[in-house]
Amino acid sequence: MKRSNAPIFWLLFGGGGMLAALLGTMLVFITGLAVPLGWPLRSDLLSYERVLPLAQNWFGKGLLFVIISLFAWHAVHRIYHSLHDLGVHAGTLAKLVCYGSALAITLVAAVSLLRIGF
Repeated sequence: MKRSNAPIFWLLFGGGGMLAALLGTMLVFITGLAVPLGWPLRSDLLSYERVLPLAQNWFGKGLLFVIISLFAWHAVHRIYHSLHDLGVHAGTLAKLVCYGSALAITLVAAVSLLRIGF
């Protein structure tokens, strides 16, 4: 039997899909509607001064990293498999572009969160 790295990508896709289903809608509602409109949450809830302590805490860093990276892996895996529906036959180049961009997003998130400090 030939060894495959597909289970790793399916695991990241599944984890991101679960987070998107459980948290994604509420994150969109909070950050896109509730806070900007000031109803039912205060409009300064996501101000820099209030969010910075979350990003400086080790638990907050981990939470933000997991959400950002798994959402990215879920999105690019879905895009990669949707290329076939668009008539693009996904080969090695498409894999490199798709999964490379998810890896880049993950690395940028990690570096950015580490640069904030503790």
